[in-house]
Amino acid sequence: MCWLEKMEIVKDEFGPEYVLEVYDPDAGMSGFLVIDNTVLGPGKGGIRMTPDVTIEEVFRLARTMTWKNAIAGIPFGGAKAGIVWPPPSREATEGKGSGDEEVKKLYVQSFARAVEPFIPEKYIAGPDVNSGEKEMQWFAEAVSNWKAATGKPSDFCMTTGGGEARTCGLPHELGSTGFGVAQAAKVAAEIAGIGLKGVTVAIEGFGNVGSFAFKYLSEMGAKIVAVSDSRGAAYLPEGLDDKILHGLKASRKSVADYPGAKTLSKEELFELQVDILIPAAVTDVINEKNKDKIRAKIIVEGANIPMKERIENELWQRGVVIVPDFVANAGGVISSYAEYMGFAPKKMFALVKDKVSGAAKSVLEEAKKSDRNPRAVAMEMAQRIVKQKSAEPI
Repeated sequence: MCWLEKMEIVKDEFGPEYVLEVYDPDAGMSGFLVIDNTVLGPGKGGIRMTPDVTIEEVFRLARTMTWKNAIAGIPFGGAKAGIVWPPPSREATEGKGSGDEEVKKLYVQSFARAVEPFIPEKYIAGPDVNSGEKEMQWFAEAVSNWKAATGKPSDFCMTTGGGEARTCGLPHELGSTGFGVAQAAKVAAEIAGIGLKGVTVAIEGFGNVGSFAFKYLSEMGAKIVAVSDSRGAAYLPEGLDDKILHGLKASRKSVADYPGAKTLSKEELFELQVDILIPAAVTDVINEKNKDKIRAKIIVEGANIPMKERIENELWQRGVVIVPDFVANAGGVISSYAEYMGFAPKKMFALVKDKVSGAAKSVLEEAKKSDRNPRAVAMEMAQRIVKQKSAEPI
């Protein structure tokens, strides 16, 4: 474990408290952990597993988690982790297991043991890109601590109360983040004066967040006209069918193979004339190349940091209503808190609806009243919460 001293990371009154780079030469695992702020509670944030994850990206995400947890009103601080996956070379893992799953488990558990001194008082893991319930179980098992991670499988349980009760995992595969994004979109549409009935929606990404946002928005009367994945996009003005899309994915096909729909590139989805645009995959998908082509009335940020703040501000100045990421996609971390507290799924979903809708309503109403960018309003609210807690006597 080595400390990084020189990097493009902002150091201010809020953090970061710890910036770690870890490497296991035996496994070939390389990873990062940033614990940004633990004033409100242990740092909470998922493990991103991508081939090009960087310490700077992890810091940006950790800082976002600080604000997300504060404005959601849950007693967690901000943190984030990253593991380089897949590795540049498989040479370092030869003989350690056969197949990608065995190597991935090796990496996750190696990372867990490397950051164990911070668990769970300073850091609690969770799912993120390329990590889900299975990886969270591996993580918890590696350090023999059920509370080391949230988003674990529903059949991975801990006996409590002298053996009389069982507390089980609440996997993000239940759809808590996408459910929260749908609630945020509903609030945004109502405040914009258009409501959800019949509005047109384009969703970038059909993974855990995008697919559940699709499901819940459809149930509330919205018309999802376009959706994309890593291989392309499908556009159908009369609306796409959830069952057909899931059938395509189950057959390992792209959503772009949707029968009867117009096939678009994944980049073209951002240019569509729709009421609501939901980026729900990775960072910086709205950028210098496509920002001037955005025609949506509302953007609900299902993904973390789908655009830089400068670009976000430009769109707001053009009249686009934007629900910031740390408000819109807080459903996952709220679910994590529910799991940490031992809640059942029904109580978890009620908590997500209450907290995401409440935060989105407070932010957007104040933004409209004061004619300010919703992110600036949300940041002010979140920072005030953290500062007030910091000022409390220990």
